[in-house]
Amino acid sequence: MTDTNEYGREGAKIRVLGTVRKVFTYAGLSLWGLVVLFPFYWMILTSLKNYGAYTSEYVPRFFTLSPTIENYLKAFSAVPLAKYFLNTLVFTLATTALMLLIIILAAFAFARLDFKGKDLLFTLFLSLMMIPNELVIITNFQTVTLLGLRNTFTGLILPSVTSVFYLYLLREAFAQVPDSLYLAAKVDGTSDFKYLWKVILPICQPTVVTIVILKIIECWNSYVWPRLITDNQAYFLVSNGIQEIRENGFGRENIPAMMAAVVAISLPLIILFLVFHKKIMAGVSRGGTKG
Repeated sequence: MTDTNEYGREGAKIRVLGTVRKVFTYAGLSLWGLVVLFPFYWMILTSLKNYGAYTSEYVPRFFTLSPTIENYLKAFSAVPLAKYFLNTLVFTLATTALMLLIIILAAFAFARLDFKGKDLLFTLFLSLMMIPNELVIITNFQTVTLLGLRNTFTGLILPSVTSVFYLYLLREAFAQVPDSLYLAAKVDGTSDFKYLWKVILPICQPTVVTIVILKIIECWNSYVWPRLITDNQAYFLVSNGIQEIRENGFGRENIPAMMAAVVAISLPLIILFLVFHKKIMAGVSRGGTKG
């Protein structure tokens, strides 16, 4: 009976410690979540404040009783922000589609085909990940300029249609598909392209979706290259639009209108991530696990 009571007390102690650990864990995560989300809340709140009310606040208020969409109207009327959205959409979709075509074929070749120097070539590709993008941006700029592709969508898109990191991620996912499936497909007379389309891509769909989403986010947030290669408003992206608003729009003093422009530009990416965040996590986990 004594042993039973002792085991019972020990079990109760373990349960209490587990509960306390969970409380502290969730409290810490909740606090960290508030810290991360507060800038987004402040950005949205500021965009809904009237300019006069915002400038009259000696002590910042964490709420507003009179929200307005006036700042959003100013953001889209000060510069052709809708045109910049369309340009960004064209740039993003074209770049993502071309990159996906290139890395799918390259990843399949490195994962399934046998050719001389494959491992050495893949190692050389991986070594490129050690080179910062800033070191090649001048070379890309000179090349695009010599080809006469400045202020064109072609000049914007070409330097971004390859990615060693996404190639590596997709190659690892392809390599996890059992060799027996490939051998069985070859016995049935299936071509490599049909095997890639009918077998590999459906199995590796989470990784492909992850790459697409990450590339879309990367293109949407692109700033340095579009800023460097374009000086014609007809080819400005939304990243250029923010700078254009600051310089030629309503100036730097109208913070609420500036926040409205930032919210409008950020909203598509936030929605995209919230909708596909599970697929992103699944794809990264699959691509990073060898087995």
